[in-house]
Amino acid sequence: MFSSQGPTLRELAVQALSSTEHGYDLLAPKFDRTPFRTPGRFLTSTADALRPLGPFDAGLDVCCGTGAGVGALLPLCRERVTGVDFSAGMLAAAAEAVPRDGGQDGPAVDWVRADARALPFSGGFDLAVSFGAFGHFLPTERPALFAGVHRALRPGGLFAFPIGAPQSFASPWYWALLGFDGVMRARNLLWRPPFVMYYRTFPLGGVREDLADAGFDVRLLPLEEFGRRPDGSPRWRLVVARKA
Repeated sequence: MFSSQGPTLRELAVQALSSTEHGYDLLAPKFDRTPFRTPGRFLTSTADALRPLGPFDAGLDVCCGTGAGVGALLPLCRERVTGVDFSAGMLAAAAEAVPRDGGQDGPAVDWVRADARALPFSGGFDLAVSFGAFGHFLPTERPALFAGVHRALRPGGLFAFPIGAPQSFASPWYWALLGFDGVMRARNLLWRPPFVMYYRTFPLGGVREDLADAGFDVRLLPLEEFGRRPDGSPRWRLVVARKA
């Protein structure tokens, strides 16, 4: 799962015993060489689904990490793209990886250090995205997260992110993710500071309710690239929440 250039087992252990923020500061230089980075096919599929819904002037990547989502926004946005994250280490890696001018004739790129639960923006963006970060928020923190994104968007702006269908009991992934979350809960009961990362705390039903409560109109677009389950439902969907 990890390349020879990725973090060692010892480095991962030190990260896991740190706070969420400091853990990502430590992991940042090698993050893109781990399986934790959002795979390119998710970024491409999301961008392809959003392109017909544009054009967009300004885009925001919430919890941008090392900038993969910002890179996906650059072809969609005409003026500027902003990445926001609370990890200084991840932002430094992102700034090194993504050109500040977005490339020749591309939009300007900005990096902002801030907690996603208290975003410092108001009405400046047409599009917000987020990839692979929602496991870092407890269910009780979702309202503040979604309210901040809603506030950051202009009227009619979109908040979009991919979400997977729940795993069946027969899937090994169901038990693997259940076990991971159990280990993390035990770790956070026994060790301080906490490292918040769970895989089963972001169910579609609860997420839709919280988005609606924040003032979004929500629809789902199937990401057909990832196929369908035996019952015909998509394996992955793109949540598209519009600021009313």
